[in-house]
Amino acid sequence: MFFFLLFRLCVFFMPGVFTVITDRVTVSVMEGDSVTLYTNVTTTQQDEILWYFNDTRIAVITGDLSRICTDVQCNEDTERFRDRLSLENQTGSLTIKNIQTADTGVYQLKIFSRSSISEKTFSVTVLDVPDKVKTISVKEGESVTFDPGVIKTANYVMRWYFNDLICTDDECKERFRDRLKLNNQTGSLTITDIRTTDSGDYKVLIISHILQNSVSITSLKTFIFTVIDSGLSSAAVAGICVGVAVVLLFVAAAAAGVIYYHKRLQAGQNNPTAQASDQLRYYAH
Repeated sequence: MFFFLLFRLCVFFMPGVFTVITDRVTVSVMEGDSVTLYTNVTTTQQDEILWYFNDTRIAVITGDLSRICTDVQCNEDTERFRDRLSLENQTGSLTIKNIQTADTGVYQLKIFSRSSISEKTFSVTVLDVPDKVKTISVKEGESVTFDPGVIKTANYVMRWYFNDLICTDDECKERFRDRLKLNNQTGSLTITDIRTTDSGDYKVLIISHILQNSVSITSLKTFIFTVIDSGLSSAAVAGICVGVAVVLLFVAAAAAGVIYYHKRLQAGQNNPTAQASDQLRYYAH
């Protein structure tokens, strides 16, 4: 370790050695996303790659991979990123999973090689987003559109899942045969002629590469979808309509009978002979 530190000090005074300080990269991400900060180098050409968060060392990787550590193993008793950091072995690029608003800050990259020392700074702002999960309900037979809420560009890759199945899989194709429509401009997914079996979780994985491939952001948005049974089948509805028609005819006939009887009763009150005849006919039955 002493000799490596001595190498760091001496490298500044060796002829031909120079320090490269790149421009600061500024990026905003949503809470819960995964963010990868790229080194744009290969570890085999470097002696050591170090990552810092607000001046606290959080990751180290050597070119021969003899030393790889993240977070708790690398720093002074802080566990801010416990189980959320990973290093890519080939490049030393740093991925922060499930990023939180408290992770907002400055991430500094330092790369030591035999001929140079370079630095790169990433200023990351994490925004609070409450609608990572949306709940939607529609009636059977209707259409629904799941909108990821972004404008799709060449830098975006979107992938839709239904209950963890990729919607290009054979099973997904069979289930939604001729009922899926994908908007190439927005990435929105529309399902037509909704069925009760379409209920479930729909997830869209969005991977974006920005700032000349210095940063990539992976975002997951979930739609919890419920299809409401529209009710009875068309045959059942037709049967009910016939039944209602029969009841209406019966009610109409009964009403006509009551009216007829009422008129006869009034006529009998005005004609005693007819009234007596009606009474005899009643008792005869």
